[in-house]
Amino acid sequence: MHYIEVTHSFKRYQMGDSTIVANNDLNFHIEKGELAVILGASGAGKSTLLNILGGMDNNDEGDVIIDGNNIANYDARQLTTYRRNDVGFVFQFYNLVENLTAKENVELASEIVRDALDPEQTLKDVGLENRINNFPAQLSGGEQQRVAIARAVAKNPKILLCDEPTGALDYETGKQVLQIIQDMSRNRGATVIIVTHNAAIAPIGDRVIRMRDAKIEKIEEQSNPKSIQDLTW
Repeated sequence: MHYIEVTHSFKRYQMGDSTIVANNDLNFHIEKGELAVILGASGAGKSTLLNILGGMDNNDEGDVIIDGNNIANYDARQLTTYRRNDVGFVFQFYNLVENLTAKENVELASEIVRDALDPEQTLKDVGLENRINNFPAQLSGGEQQRVAIARAVAKNPKILLCDEPTGALDYETGKQVLQIIQDMSRNRGATVIIVTHNAAIAPIGDRVIRMRDAKIEKIEEQSNPKSIQDLTW
């Protein structure tokens, strides 16, 4: 059985008299420990898919099986437990708590799970050993994104979901952040999923899922993914 297996998944939204199909009969799988890239233009349905994989939204039809459990059948309480224990989230705009230090932001996540990593060590691992007690306003965009990654990683999640994690960053900082994310898969064995519109990121993935108009257009398996150093955009 595949670690993640999505079968005939649909997500629809009602807008007045119109029905918007955000995900239209999606079928794919991802293996444990892979780095997968979900690629598509704005409006392709990729963030909707990420929200469903992360338990932040329900699909309307089909199966979403993760580690042998069909989360499509979960109730609200089960989804909350799943999000808390199994999933780490990294967003484009960081979502840090402004009146908490970097360490305290990471502790917010680490304190709600059993097998959490040490917050200070996690911040050191992402290169923020000199910023542990700084507040978000005292950090650059790249540093804030590193705190957000540390917060997600500190939960020691089975799945790391990243929604446009370099979208608000400059080129060099973006590559540094991608390196940290890739290391989660390569060195820690986490299953990592990156949602992006940036096709230049696709070569780093073990699997690339291309979406267009709410459907999966193409799935590519890459036996020799590129290193971050080789990326240009």
